[in-house]
Amino acid sequence: MDDADDDDSDEAEEPGASDAESESANAADAPAGPGINYTRDLSDAKLQELWLKDLEALGSISVGFADEGRLINGVHMGEDPAWIRQRPELAWGTKESVDALAAAFRAVHAQFPNSAPARLSHIGNKDGGYLRPHKSHQSGRDADIGFFYKGDTMPGGRNRERMFDAQRNWALLRTLLVNADIQVVLVDRGIQKILRNYALAQGEDLTWVDRLFRAGKASLFQHARRHKDHFHVRFFSPRSQELGRRIQPLLAQRPEQNLVVMKVQKGMTLGHIARRYNTTVAAIQRVNHMGKKTFLHLSQRLLIPLRGPCTKCPLPPVVVVPPRCLPPEAQQKAEGSSASPRLRVEAVAVSQGLAQPTDRTASRVLASH
Repeated sequence: MDDADDDDSDEAEEPGASDAESESANAADAPAGPGINYTRDLSDAKLQELWLKDLEALGSISVGFADEGRLINGVHMGEDPAWIRQRPELAWGTKESVDALAAAFRAVHAQFPNSAPARLSHIGNKDGGYLRPHKSHQSGRDADIGFFYKGDTMPGGRNRERMFDAQRNWALLRTLLVNADIQVVLVDRGIQKILRNYALAQGEDLTWVDRLFRAGKASLFQHARRHKDHFHVRFFSPRSQELGRRIQPLLAQRPEQNLVVMKVQKGMTLGHIARRYNTTVAAIQRVNHMGKKTFLHLSQRLLIPLRGPCTKCPLPPVVVVPPRCLPPEAQQKAEGSSASPRLRVEAVAVSQGLAQPTDRTASRVLASH
C-alpha cells in the first residue's frame, strides 16, 4: 500500500485538527498597491497582451492560497532515476516548486547512489484546486514526500520511527533548506525530534537547528497531525504567486479561467451552489473533475465558473520571500555572493525564459543552473 493511501498520511479535515496546513486562515491582509517584486519585466500592458494572446508564455501561475486556490500553466514532474511518482497525474506544480524538488532529489541521489529513489506522493492536479483528502495542495506549491526508511523497506505502524533513515531524510531536507525558498515543512513532532537530534549529532549549529525546530510559530518545521510517514513541504513560488495576484483583475477576459474558489458548508448541494453563482451543475462538475458525481464533503473547496468579474476572489498578500534560514557556513557564502533585490528579480525572470539576461544577471542565472 502506498503511503498516500495509508491512514497516517490522510490529511482530511476533522474537528480539532491542526491549522498548520491552512494558508488562507493565517494570511495577513493584503497591503495596498501593486506590490510588484518578481515580475517587473512585465508591464501591465504586456501582461494583459500575453494573458489574452499567449497564456502559456506567462509560465506557471499560482492563484489564491495553498488551501483556497488553483494553478494555471502547471509544470509536470517528469520521470527520473532520482525519484518515483506514486501518482503521476497528481505531480503538477509551479515551475519553482518542481525545479526545487528535482534539484533536491538529484542531489540526494548523487550523495547516496545505491539508495532507492525519493518518493513523491502528491503535488496537485494539473489545474490545481481541491484534492481529496488534502486541505491544501491547491495552488501548485505543496508537495508530499515519503520518508526514506532503513533498508528501503516500508515499515508498518509503530515501526516507522525506528526504521526512519535520519541520514538520508536530513540530507534531503538540508538540501531543500539551503537551495530552495521553503515556506514551511509539516511533519509529526516525533519525527522532528529524531531529525533535530540527528542534526545536532552531526555537528550542525545549535542556534540554526533551534530556528528550524524550536522557534514556535516562526519555526520552519511545524507539527501536523497525520504526517507521520511523509514530509509536507510548502514552497514560496515568487514569480508564479505574483502573477496569480496580478492576473486576478483579468480573469473575466478569459471565461475558461474565470473561476472562484468556495468552501462547502453544511447543507449545500451542487444545485444550490449553481444557483448562488449563476452557473450550472455540469459546469461545476467539469472544472472540478467530478464526472457525474454530486456528493460533496464538508469544507471541500470547489472551483466555481463565473459569468462576470469576480468580486469575492481571495487576494493573497503581496509576495515577499524572506531570506532563507541557512546554516552559518551557507549564510556566509550567500552574503559573500549576494545579489541586489533587483538582480534576484531579473534572475527569476530569466530562469523562467521570460526575459533576456543583462550583463549583470547572466552569470548569476547560469550559475544557478
